[in-house]
Amino acid sequence: MSAVLEAVRTGRTGEAALLLRRLSDAERRALLPELRRLRKEVRELPWDRRDGRERMYPPLQVAGAMCHSGAAAAATWIAGADMRWRQAPVETLLRALADRDAGWQADVARRLAARPDSADVPFALMAGLVRRSGCEVPVTDAYVAGWIRDVCRDWAHMPLVERLRADPDLAVLVNGLFELADLGGVRWLFGDGPGSWQSAIAELTRTGELDRRAVADACVARLLRGGGPSDHRVFLPMLVRLALTREEERERVADWTALARDAVSPVAAHAQAVLSALALDGGLTARQLAEASEALLFRTEKKLVRAQLVLLGKVLAGEPAAAAQLLPAAAQVFGHEDTQMQERALKLVERHAKRLDDPAARSGIADAAERLSPGLRVRAAGALGLAPAPVAEVYEEALPPVPEPFRLAPAPESAVELAEEIGVLLASEGDVAAFERALDGLARHAYRDRDALRAALEPVAATRWWLRPDADGERHLEDRFGPGRRGLLDAAGGLELVLAALYGLVSPATLLAGLHRGPADHDCARHAFSRVLDVRFRELAHRIRTDPQPLLLATPSWNTGLLEPDELVDRLDGYRRLGARVGEVDFAQALLRVRRGDRAAALAAARRAAGLGTPEGDRLARLLSAGAPALPGVHPRTSGPRVLVESAEVPELGTDLPEAFRRLGRPFTVSDAVRYCYHWVQESHRHWPATLPELRELVAVRLVQDFAEAAMDDLRGVAAALPLLAESGGTAGESTHLCVAYGLGARHAEDRLAAVDALLVLAARGQLDAERLGADLGRLVRRGAVKPLRLAESARTAAATGANATIWEMLRHALPVLLADLATAGAATPGAVRGLGELLSVAAECAERSGARGALPHLSQAAARRGTSRLVVQARRLSDALGMAAAA
Repeated sequence: MSAVLEAVRTGRTGEAALLLRRLSDAERRALLPELRRLRKEVRELPWDRRDGRERMYPPLQVAGAMCHSGAAAAATWIAGADMRWRQAPVETLLRALADRDAGWQADVARRLAARPDSADVPFALMAGLVRRSGCEVPVTDAYVAGWIRDVCRDWAHMPLVERLRADPDLAVLVNGLFELADLGGVRWLFGDGPGSWQSAIAELTRTGELDRRAVADACVARLLRGGGPSDHRVFLPMLVRLALTREEERERVADWTALARDAVSPVAAHAQAVLSALALDGGLTARQLAEASEALLFRTEKKLVRAQLVLLGKVLAGEPAAAAQLLPAAAQVFGHEDTQMQERALKLVERHAKRLDDPAARSGIADAAERLSPGLRVRAAGALGLAPAPVAEVYEEALPPVPEPFRLAPAPESAVELAEEIGVLLASEGDVAAFERALDGLARHAYRDRDALRAALEPVAATRWWLRPDADGERHLEDRFGPGRRGLLDAAGGLELVLAALYGLVSPATLLAGLHRGPADHDCARHAFSRVLDVRFRELAHRIRTDPQPLLLATPSWNTGLLEPDELVDRLDGYRRLGARVGEVDFAQALLRVRRGDRAAALAAARRAAGLGTPEGDRLARLLSAGAPALPGVHPRTSGPRVLVESAEVPELGTDLPEAFRRLGRPFTVSDAVRYCYHWVQESHRHWPATLPELRELVAVRLVQDFAEAAMDDLRGVAAALPLLAESGGTAGESTHLCVAYGLGARHAEDRLAAVDALLVLAARGQLDAERLGADLGRLVRRGAVKPLRLAESARTAAATGANATIWEMLRHALPVLLADLATAGAATPGAVRGLGELLSVAAECAERSGARGALPHLSQAAARRGTSRLVVQARRLSDALGMAAAA
């Protein structure tokens, strides 16, 4: 037996199998513990330290298969995950198992075939065991997928159809093909064209080697079942190549109807084509066509809806008596979001309404007409002979409730609870309020008992990179957190620095140098707010390491970042009584957050602060007595297709503050905005509004370029800060509205949705200047910085919440700029007007719903253009809505 183990250790597969054949069953079983030990030894070694010992896997696989007497154990050993990378030759395995009885081999074959396809069991091994045992073919996913790969392996030597024809198990395995749970692993093998699987199976049905009806039924059933996203690319061409006769198609009317209703768009289009041909040939009853139409007209694809309405028109032209059954189906389109589809359906009803003698059908269509746009509703009433619709009630805008700020909960009293919250923050970022509470909690607990805090944080620290040395035993924390690093710390990185400092892994000298010097590339004006966040982390980390603070002065009172003046006075008084040293950066951030807009509260707090008798109290008193913060002057400027904003100096941020904070008050120019900056720190954008919670415009001016990149490039996620900006305080001026404008045209849907939220928040707070926003959007669309289709999607989403008047007011000032270009360009090129029709559609819907009236510059010229393009149709619709005598 030692000879067997030596052959296994040295990778001699054939020799190991030969030696094992000479042993009895009992001797083989006695070898199993040693084989398991060898397998464990290799499996537990890292890949880079195996020194060629993976050569043991092929003989191990053969030896284990021969030594296990049970079929289940043998199959488990053969298909082990660690064996699949270095498997024994299939013929060697089959010869090794040849002395087992047929029932045992059949059982192993079935167990191997029952494993998932990802187990990578060789098809030749499963097929060989099936062939030798004479058992039935196991039609499992692994077996069928393996068969498909095996058949495709010799395409170059023999046509696929001939290989399939030569397979004795063809019918069984083709049936298994239709039952595969997922084609993902073999989808690429099917291809297309004359030599494809689809063509080969169709050919075999024509020659009678496969049952044509069974294949057709299986193909339709698979399409009905659905499956993976690419399944239809295999089974739909297969169904098409079967070329079903008209009679065969008529037998499956119910299936085509179900596919038209539920299948993916390409399959539904094919089902629609089959049903259309049957309907025009008289192969469908009016009831069957109505059922199929209801299934199709419920879908959102305009192409399918348009084609079905055309078909209904053709059938009704030849069978007027079918109007009672077909027109109610067509009326289902009255609720379609596209008014062009609504109008097509209404034209069909208008054309055949006189033949509608069924009161129930007429009543159903009248009910459906309530979902039409107001302009079309009047036409529907006339076509159906109904009384004019009553004048609608005065429109009321439905804006979301104004977001209410909430107070931050105190920092966790327990170090264990704080550790849990920090673990959550590191895993999921969290919001600004949770982050600020965690920083305050770290300061408080480090001041009370640093050792207890470290002990509570052990489970969190154990998962962090800075606690685990690399292969050379180094942690490189000085490089990552020192003054020579490149880039600013984001929120997660700053929290990591504070924790590493708490554990003594970053030297005080490194922390102090980083606090004073900043990163090697810290001069980017666009990210002055991220620089403020960076120095806040560095000061806290340095103080925790050298001189813990009893609490953080800058922890806001509210989730928006505002700090109540009375609370700041109380904290300064606490520092005075404890004799603690105030952190320069922490105090500077507290001064920028303190509420000054409420003058009565500010002046009362100023008197208390002056009575503290400390330098910090005197500075706070002067600040609170000085009045509300001043808004910096801003001026729009252009840079290529972009419209950006420059700001003037903010004097009160230029003195008595650390360098990082003074940067916030410096003038900001277009050259600053467009400067290349690779330390974008997108994750920190959500912290920016809380840095200056009463100076929203100063935050927005540095965000404009990032939002421009979200609209014009591939920057993603930055718009998550927009709702926070909208909830912030201070005037919503040029910069804020320009940020919202770019956000509404952002490339990614989640960013556009965030911009819609911000727009609605500003509107609900009465801070939205729709005229300014509309003018900005018109200018950005005209310059190519915002795509009209994206803007139309955002506007439609906002209007769907009930803000029709707000969105109309916005578009009323955006559209004239674009319509003027259209009017002066004459026959504009398609690229120049792409998406304008969608914008007009949203504007028309908002105007109809809100009852807007009046003239829109240049609209009449667009409405007077020839043709039935979406732009022209929607321009006419908007013109009609604005000129209606009364709301519908």
